[in-house]
Amino acid sequence: MEKKFRKYIVLWLSQSVSGLGSSMTGFALVLWAYGQSHSAMSVSLMSFCNYVPYVIISLFVGDFVDRHRKKTIMLVSDSIAAAGSLAVLAFLLAGHLSVWHIYLVNMIIGVTNAFQQPASAVATGRLVPEGKISNVSGMNSFSNNLTVVFSPMLAAFLFAAGGLPLILLIDLVSFVCAFCVLLLFIEIPERLSEKKGNSPFAGIADGFAFLKKEKGILYIMLTMALINFFSRLTYENILSPMILARSSGNNITLGIVNACMGIGGIAGGIVVSMKKESRHKAVAIYVSAALSFLFGDLIMAVGKNVFCWSVAAVAASFPIPFIMADQNAILYRKIPAAMQGRVFAVRNAIQYSTIPAGIILGGYLADHVFEPYMSSGSRLSGMLERIVGNGAGSGMAAMFLCTGVCGFMVSMASCFNREIKKLDRSD
Repeated sequence: MEKKFRKYIVLWLSQSVSGLGSSMTGFALVLWAYGQSHSAMSVSLMSFCNYVPYVIISLFVGDFVDRHRKKTIMLVSDSIAAAGSLAVLAFLLAGHLSVWHIYLVNMIIGVTNAFQQPASAVATGRLVPEGKISNVSGMNSFSNNLTVVFSPMLAAFLFAAGGLPLILLIDLVSFVCAFCVLLLFIEIPERLSEKKGNSPFAGIADGFAFLKKEKGILYIMLTMALINFFSRLTYENILSPMILARSSGNNITLGIVNACMGIGGIAGGIVVSMKKESRHKAVAIYVSAALSFLFGDLIMAVGKNVFCWSVAAVAASFPIPFIMADQNAILYRKIPAAMQGRVFAVRNAIQYSTIPAGIILGGYLADHVFEPYMSSGSRLSGMLERIVGNGAGSGMAAMFLCTGVCGFMVSMASCFNREIKKLDRSD
């Protein structure tokens, strides 16, 4: 068991390095695309094109993942994603790269992620002892947020030094390293499902049949989908435009706030990786989410300077690793090993299905509803101005106020759900 866990650490390190390369590429592509179109919507569509195929394809891959080797699926998926980066580099060097090429590549990456992520989740369960699952979630949160902090800075520096081609080359080199580590040094124990699915819908039926019996797990997925929707409306969508609008376009202020979000996630990941598992994991998921909305969104809404926004960023991101760790601990403990691929695939489809809607709707509400309304001079807008202030960005601040209240109420109400409490009692 310890030998397998050491192999997972090696795999985690290699994938973290590869993730840093991919994240730098994503940030650099945003800079390039915005420089070409000067349109915020063009940037939002990049994420939209990634999530939509991911959510749709996730419904159909579960049975395939359970019946095939996880290592092979991960290698092939990562190779196709790397081929997308290589294609972008080729178009760029030929002088023919367009924004729609990036949309197409992001759609392909969304499809590969639909296979790669459930396979990776199952592989984690094979390599990590049951008692270490929550600690491993903390490690993943640590590496992900470390990437959030450093990838924009590294990407901006490299973009200025060598342009987009240099970043794409670094991304491809990091992929080759991670690919070789997984291919040559990591063996993933397999428990392949013997059931032969007659159609892609067989895996969906199996996944939902399991969730019909485990209503507590289904409830977690549904409520997390709603929480993800609120999150994408504001924090992961209009945060940057709001900070820029309220700071007179100060890029340094935006950089500080984004760095604080990463620092909060890093701190939370460190704590989770070192602490013992919670005895009340299901309730802890929603308490953590409630604290994130309460102190993150609400402080962000009423804040009017970089100090308040930075405090809000830390408060919002610090609880996230706790949510992920407790959810993963429940899933790995409750889902039989032979059908984890099917259930994780359905989980991804349910839990992330609201993200594309949040991305598009958040931008629309900010530009066409909340910002105009806050300058309308109505009685309600005057009351909101006393809370969030006025001027450019006040409408987006009012959106943070709404998501903070709604997210907190949904999270706290979920704590008292009977099926959620059953999960903790049975555990």
